[in-house]
Amino acid sequence: MPPHSRHPAHLLSIPFLPFTESLELQQSLVAKRLADQVPDTLILTEHEPILTLGRTTKPEHWEPHWFELKNQGLHLHQTNRGGSVTYHGPGQFIAYPILRLKNFCPGPKIYVQKLEEVLIRILAEWRIVGCRHESYRGVWINGKEGHLEKIASIGVRISKGITMHGFALNGNIDLHPFSLLTPCGIEHCVMTSMKKILNQQVDVASVQEQIATHFAHVFRIELTEHEFNKTKL
Repeated sequence: MPPHSRHPAHLLSIPFLPFTESLELQQSLVAKRLADQVPDTLILTEHEPILTLGRTTKPEHWEPHWFELKNQGLHLHQTNRGGSVTYHGPGQFIAYPILRLKNFCPGPKIYVQKLEEVLIRILAEWRIVGCRHESYRGVWINGKEGHLEKIASIGVRISKGITMHGFALNGNIDLHPFSLLTPCGIEHCVMTSMKKILNQQVDVASVQEQIATHFAHVFRIELTEHEFNKTKL
């Protein structure tokens, strides 16, 4: 491929996708990408209120307030991604890249740094200054009294060189469930959102477009939107 050309990739923009269905979709695309039956793909969606547990989750990260969370209608799902517990819900922007990693970077560490760069660029569009944490992955902002607050979480899995899972950017999401967790397994972690920082709702279509644009620039891909067809999973 010429040095200045971009990898062709599919964009699946799905307004809402139940978490279990998103896993089925990702697993199907990972298998097809491994067999070179589909190009690299970026999935953009939102989930129902749910807690997902990563590979490093400990019971104390979520169990103490589980009764209250369950009574609020939340479900629980164990996953094979990296990281600990997090909350997904309406108003959170979810991105799941299904990529053959070697085409974009030499390994997982650089991959996660690229995802962080995508998020930092998106936030900059809204005049929100995102930054990296010296000890933890994800994207953070300077909150009250100079304490860092987390606005986006990253949890990935790479199997046979193909990526799945991805990042969650807090847009208009209700932050209360995070206060009943140890988010990402980080003690005293305070979660924030674009809505809280800006004191107004963010436009969903605009943020999704920015995610696709900056992801394409950082990973040097050419995204073509494709319609999601559940029957082809």
